Amino acid sequence: MSSEALFTVLVLAVGLERVAELAVSQRNAAWSLAQGGVESGRGHYPFMVVLHTGLLGGALVEVWMRRPDAVPVLAWAMLALVAISQGLRWWCIATLGRQWNTRVIVVPGAARVTGGPYRWIPHPNYVAVVVEGLALPLVHSAWATAIVFTALNGSLLATRIRAEDAALARLA
Repeated sequence: MSSEALFTVLVLAVGLERVAELAVSQRNAAWSLAQGGVESGRGHYPFMVVLHTGLLGGALVEVWMRRPDAVPVLAWAMLALVAISQGLRWWCIATLGRQWNTRVIVVPGAARVTGGPYRWIPHPNYVAVVVEGLALPLVHSAWATAIVFTALNGSLLATRIRAEDAALARLA
C-alpha cells in the first residue's frame, strides 16, 4: 500500500473519530439545553465546522495532488502527536462528562470542572485541537495544510476562547 493510501486511512480514521465526537456532542448538548443551558458564540460555530472539515479534506487533497514525500522520522513523530492529541481530547470529554460538547453551552448552576486536564490547563481540548491540526497533515508532509489550518484556527480559537470564558464567567 502506498504512503498516500496509508495516510488516507489515517485521515478517514480521524474523520470517524470526529463523527463519534459529534454523536457525543449532540447527546450532551441536548442534555445541557434540557437543563436550561444557554448557548453562546453561535456565530463562529459554522466556521469551526468548515475549518475542521477542511483540515481533513485539505490534507488529503494536498497529499494526493502535490505528492510530497513522507519523511519517516517526521511521520512517526507527528503520528505520535496525533495519537496523544486524541488521548487528550477524550480525557477532556470524559472529564467534562455531560457538560462536554462542540458548542459553548453553559448550564446555570453547574459547577466549573477543575479536575482531569483542567486542573493544569484552562482549555486542554484546544491544546489537543492545535496539536492535531499541525501534526495530522505533517504525518505526510502536507505543510501548506498544516500552516493554513494553524493560522485560521488561531484566529478562530481567539474568538472561541473569549466566548467560552465569558460564558463560564457567568457561572461564578
